[in-house]
Amino acid sequence: MEWDWEFAWSILPQLLQGFAITLVATALGAAVAAVLGLVFAILRRSRNRPVARATGFVVEFIRGTPLLVQLYVIFYVLPDLGIRLPALAAGVIGMGLHYATYAAEVYRGGIEAVARGQWEAAKATNLTARQTWIHVILPQAVPPMIPAMANYLLAMFKETPLLSAITVLELMNQAKSVANSSYRYVEPMTMVGVMFLAVSVVSVIGLRWLERRYGRIGG
Repeated sequence: MEWDWEFAWSILPQLLQGFAITLVATALGAAVAAVLGLVFAILRRSRNRPVARATGFVVEFIRGTPLLVQLYVIFYVLPDLGIRLPALAAGVIGMGLHYATYAAEVYRGGIEAVARGQWEAAKATNLTARQTWIHVILPQAVPPMIPAMANYLLAMFKETPLLSAITVLELMNQAKSVANSSYRYVEPMTMVGVMFLAVSVVSVIGLRWLERRYGRIGG
C-alpha cells in the first residue's frame, strides 16, 4: 500500500485530538503519581510498623501487577461494586497509581540521601514534623530526584496506548479508529509513531539537561 499524503492530511486533525488527550492523561497521571508516591514514601517510613508494612505490601502488589490489568479492574470491575468512573479519569488514576509505586522508591532514595544531621538539626531547633519535611528535608531531597522522575514521566507517556483498552480516545485509539474505518493502516500508524518519537526525542534531550543540572546536586 502506497503512502497517500492527501489521506494523511485529512486524518491529522483527528490524530491531533487524540494526541492532546494523550498529553493531558500523561500530565494528570504524573501529578497523581508525584503526590501518591510521596505519600507512599512517607508512610513506609512510619514508626507505626503495621502502617509501614501495609503500605509496603500495597506498593509491591501494585508494582508487581501489569498496568493493563489494573486499568481493567478500575474501569470494568469497580462498576460492579458501584464505583463508576469516566474512561479518562480511570486511566489517569490507573497510571498515576501504578507509577506512584515507582515514584515512591525515587522519593525514598532522595529522602535517605539527606544527611542525618539535617534531621537532628531540625529537631534541635524545635521544628514540627511538618516544618521539618517542608522546609528542611524535601528541599534537599527533591532536586536529585528530578531526572529519575522525568524518566518515569517519559515511560508513562509511552504507555498511554494502553488506555485504548478502556475506550479512552487517546492517540492510539484514534489511529485504530481511522484504520478500521478506512482499511488504511500505513498512514495512521506511521503518524502515531512519528508523534511518539518526536515527543520522546525532545524528552530525552530535556532529561539529559536535567541530569547535567541536578545530577551535580545529587553528587
